[in-house]
Amino acid sequence: MTRMLAVAKKELHQLKRDRLTLAMMVVLPLMQLLLFGWAINTDVRNVPVVIYDQDGSRQARELVRSMENTGFYRIVGNVESFHEIELAMQKGLARAALVVPSRYASSLTTGSTATLEFIVDGSDPMTVGSAMNTLASLVAARSFELVTTRMMRSGSSLVREPVRLETNTWYNPELKTAVYVVPGLVGVILTMTMVMLTAMGIARERERGTLEQLIVSPLRRTELVIGKILPYVIIGYVQMSLILLTGHVAFGVPIVGSLPLLYLLAFVFISANLALGLFFSTHAKTQQQAMQMSFFFILPNILLSGFMFPFEGMPRGAQVLAQGLPLTHFLRIVRGILLRGAKFQDIRMELVWLVGILAMLITITTLSFRKKLV
Repeated sequence: MTRMLAVAKKELHQLKRDRLTLAMMVVLPLMQLLLFGWAINTDVRNVPVVIYDQDGSRQARELVRSMENTGFYRIVGNVESFHEIELAMQKGLARAALVVPSRYASSLTTGSTATLEFIVDGSDPMTVGSAMNTLASLVAARSFELVTTRMMRSGSSLVREPVRLETNTWYNPELKTAVYVVPGLVGVILTMTMVMLTAMGIARERERGTLEQLIVSPLRRTELVIGKILPYVIIGYVQMSLILLTGHVAFGVPIVGSLPLLYLLAFVFISANLALGLFFSTHAKTQQQAMQMSFFFILPNILLSGFMFPFEGMPRGAQVLAQGLPLTHFLRIVRGILLRGAKFQDIRMELVWLVGILAMLITITTLSFRKKLV
């Protein structure tokens, strides 16, 4: 018993000297608690919706206001055609669209049936069910009111259904989960492997004692950083190709858009993750510490990027924080290109974000690296 206590005491002393591990033991549980308790919300709210109002009547405007008052929908604009609806969804500006027929108001007053069409982006199945059910309940309640009014006026129980809702799912009509998850896995797996691989780069050199060779070399700091990144870019592309091929063959994930465009934009995303991993490596004394830093970064990426939980359901503060994560923007790129056929102009702002994040990470990493022994 005494010997076991002595070993335990020795282990505690070693942990006490490892300040990074102690910090992780405290910070990681707190971060998980804050993320799951504050930022993560499985309730789908504020779904961006565009309105294609072919009627322009007061009744149509009242319907739109009723939708907005539910809190489940956020009206982002009006469109003039189905083509504009498609463009809004390709750009990620809208997740759904309400189409009001041209004789909506007259149908309500003459006793005939008005048919509303609700188009939903099926590439995100997490929002489809909630978006459809909420509007269906709203339309059903409105229809019941009109039925009651018509019955009182006519004195008959045989009246037509005043309002009918037809739903139309684009891009993933069968609502297959794999169609949504597999493109997201491209970004998640690349984030995990790229950050971890490079995080142990300088730390491994330091542990093996080969860091001195880099220190006395004529390499500049920028050359060393980029040289450390380049080999892993190829590894990232190999992983990406394997995931896309397996997803397409085994799970039927469609490839609607341009693969060359996806591979071109993926270079920025891969480079950003590698630069971040190298940044961790320059601050870690051991490979274990580098790995701990990597896990500390990967967790909020997965939780806040929109991979597991609806992005629109998160509070505004969490959405702002997620904008600084490379995975958030790459998920929009890969899902937009593969599932919705998005073109460069549709996702150029996501590329701007990625380039900005990459430039910042390379600058910080280059300044952090010191060509001297610590």
